Amino acid sequence: MPDMVAVLGAGVIGTSVAHACLQAGHRVTLIDRKDKDWSQVRAALRRHQRLMRFAQPDHTPVDLERLTLSEDLADAVGAGLIIENVTEEWAVKREVYDTLRTLGVKEAYIAANTSAIPIARLGSVAPDESRVVGVHFMNPVSAIDMVEVVRGPATSDDTIQSVRAFLTAMGKKGVVVNDSPGFVINRILMEVVNQAAQLVHEGVAEPHQIDELFKGCLGHTMGPLRTADLIGIDTVVRTLDVLREALDDPMFEPSAHLLKKMRTGELGMKTGRGFYEYGKEF
Repeated sequence: MPDMVAVLGAGVIGTSVAHACLQAGHRVTLIDRKDKDWSQVRAALRRHQRLMRFAQPDHTPVDLERLTLSEDLADAVGAGLIIENVTEEWAVKREVYDTLRTLGVKEAYIAANTSAIPIARLGSVAPDESRVVGVHFMNPVSAIDMVEVVRGPATSDDTIQSVRAFLTAMGKKGVVVNDSPGFVINRILMEVVNQAAQLVHEGVAEPHQIDELFKGCLGHTMGPLRTADLIGIDTVVRTLDVLREALDDPMFEPSAHLLKKMRTGELGMKTGRGFYEYGKEF
C-alpha cells in the first residue's frame, strides 16, 4: 500500500486516526471543510502526543512534518488509502463519496470509519464498491490495538487483505465481521449507553455509580457514560438515530438525558463537560 494516507474529517476520531497513521510512519493528508478551526486540530494532535508520552514514556514522538492539512477533497487523489471519518449523517457522507467518484478516485481503498451506516450503503455511492470496507477504529486510536473490520457485500478479498496488512503494520489486530447497521460494537454499545443515560434521567444512579459498577462488576476499563463522553454525546445521538431508522426499533430512541446534553452543548471531553467535567488536559 502506498505511503500516503488521506484522512477525511478532522474531528475527534479523525484527528486521532491521523495521529496513529503518523505514528506508523505514513505521510498523512488530513482534510476537512473550509470553515474548520485548524487551531483546535493542532491542539488535539499535541494532546495525543502528551497522552502517548504518559502511556509510553519511551515512545518516539510523531513527525508532524509528515502531516498536511487541507480543505480540498481533491488532495485525496493519489492516496493509497482513504480513511473516511466525516459526520455520521447520510447526506454529508453521500456528498463526500459523490465527490470522490467525480474526482475519479478508483485505485484507493476506502476505509469507512462509520459508527453505524452500513458499508453496503456507502459502497453504493463510492467510486468502486469492491474497494470499500468498514474500519471502525476506537478512540484514542494510538492506544487501542483492536479494530472492527466490516466486510460489505461487495467488498473484495483483496481489499480485506490489504487493509488487514495496513492495520498489522500499525501494530493493530482486526476482527472481520459482516455488514449490518452498527456492526457489532455500536449495535451493542449504543443500547448500553442509552439505557445508562436513561437510568441517570430517572434518578436511579449517578454517572459515576453506573461506571463504577461496570468497572468493578464486569471488569470494564471504562464505564458506558465515561465512554460516551469520550466518543462525544452528539456522535452517540447521531448513531442512535441511524440505528433507530435502519432497524425500526424504538429501543434506539435517544434518552431524554442525552438529548438535553445535546441542547446544552455538554458533548463530553471535547467541550469540557458531558456526564463529567474535564480540565485543560482534555
